[in-house]
Amino acid sequence: MAYRRGVIALLLALLVVVVGLAVAIAIGRIPVTGMDDAPSTSPFDPLPEGQVTDDDLQRLRFDQTLRGYRMSQVDATLDRLRDELRDKDREIARLRGDVDTYAERDYAERDADAYSEDT
Repeated sequence: MAYRRGVIALLLALLVVVVGLAVAIAIGRIPVTGMDDAPSTSPFDPLPEGQVTDDDLQRLRFDQTLRGYRMSQVDATLDRLRDELRDKDREIARLRGDVDTYAERDYAERDADAYSEDT
């Protein structure tokens, strides 16, 4: 009887160790080499070259990992969007400057025309 209890205790201890190792591997506490990346339900398709449109952003999907999205994909996309917004802001500022210049020229021409009509 004492022999049986010892064997049962040993088997339970072994079971606890095996379950603990399995959980540690599953949550990534123990690195396992040769493990493939987790499959994704929708493969990552980066933003197309050229200007980004609303539809491009609507279709954008990142691969999911155990703790969220792949940081490298998100970081690269945010960098690209930041650059696009910076370029658009510069273009808007340039165009506003040009519009102001053209508006000033237009007002000057109108003033000159009005002055010449008065004389």
